[in-house]
Amino acid sequence: MQLIPRYLVNNRTTVLVNDTGLITEYRPVYTKQIKLYRGINNALQFKLLNADQKAVSLTGKTAKFTAFDSDKNMIIQHNGTAHGTITGLFTVNITESDLLNLPDQYISYSIVLESDSTSARTLTYADTHFGNNGNMQIVSDVFPDAKASKAITSFSETGPGTGIYCSTAISAEPGINGNEALHTAAIYTSSYIGTVTLQATLDDAITDSTTWADIDTLTFTGSETQPKPVNFTGVLGNIRFKTSANPADKISKILVRN
Repeated sequence: MQLIPRYLVNNRTTVLVNDTGLITEYRPVYTKQIKLYRGINNALQFKLLNADQKAVSLTGKTAKFTAFDSDKNMIIQHNGTAHGTITGLFTVNITESDLLNLPDQYISYSIVLESDSTSARTLTYADTHFGNNGNMQIVSDVFPDAKASKAITSFSETGPGTGIYCSTAISAEPGINGNEALHTAAIYTSSYIGTVTLQATLDDAITDSTTWADIDTLTFTGSETQPKPVNFTGVLGNIRFKTSANPADKISKILVRN
């Protein structure tokens, strides 16, 4: 049996404020890289020290945290929360929503102390060589993002003058679904009047002789203001949508999640 330890520790980083001169003994060359995990709140602790490695009180000051992307655009900004009993220790909480629309990437951050009374600002450093910005990495290894929905936007008439239109076929991904495979589709319409029939086949390859079976039919009156959803189950090869009226400019898209 393999014993693999896991650690539950505080993510603490030391930052320096140059208010009492330069240090002569301990000179850190760089600070550690912080990882921000998407899908969860990230509580970051920072320990504020002076040049003599003594804790600096945050009384009357506010620690302001700002993160930037590679183009120097500000993407996150929060005020730190001072610890109740430990001098110089403060926490910055990077929320799940802060990272929701940010891709996996390397970013930088800075921390500035602002006086509560005068608004005067004091720069802090990531090391004693006056490096201001620290480094962070946004990763989604712990909570991977959901796959993007497949979008259907193209329809073609089944024959000249038939008035019946079918969408392009998309895979139902039978290889990743079990026997109770759940699929969801959302149909976005604007003043569309007619029916939309969901069709499926077990065939992996689509040809002119492919046999399609009707799964469900939705009726639209033209008064819909919200997308209409449909759920269905089954280990299917491919699916498509058939309309009883011309969908041009009436059905903007159909989103499918397998």
